[in-house]
Amino acid sequence: MDAVLRAGAIYIFLLLLFRISGRRTLSEITTFDFILLLIIGEATQQGLLGDDFSVTNALLVIVTLIVMDIALSLFKEYVPIAGKLLDGMPMVLVENGQPLRDRMKKARVDEYDIMEEARRAQGLERMDQIKYAVLEVSGAISIVPKD
Repeated sequence: MDAVLRAGAIYIFLLLLFRISGRRTLSEITTFDFILLLIIGEATQQGLLGDDFSVTNALLVIVTLIVMDIALSLFKEYVPIAGKLLDGMPMVLVENGQPLRDRMKKARVDEYDIMEEARRAQGLERMDQIKYAVLEVSGAISIVPKD
């Protein structure tokens, strides 16, 4: 019964905390957000398993991580250069149908990845139909077709 109560308490606490901190859709989750979720999972493990018998300590760690994440997002909002440094910038991979190979290599993206997104999102069949292909900060590829 103790494990059920602990799990319930942590579940409700995390549910409330994530509702307060704001939502992101799964497609918008960044690598750091994923790592943060893994760290939170590891922090809650001790509280759930009862290794140190301290749900309070696990909750404190989780609150600290979430507060730090919110503070960092607010910092990036008020100091735009910090957001550029921490999150990166979108990168043009194709311009007027021409692949920019040096950028593609740097981003570890090949023509197949770009064409897959072009077919899926815009129904395009050839590279020369793409005005711009942009690797977004989220890792998604945006396709702008030629008129």
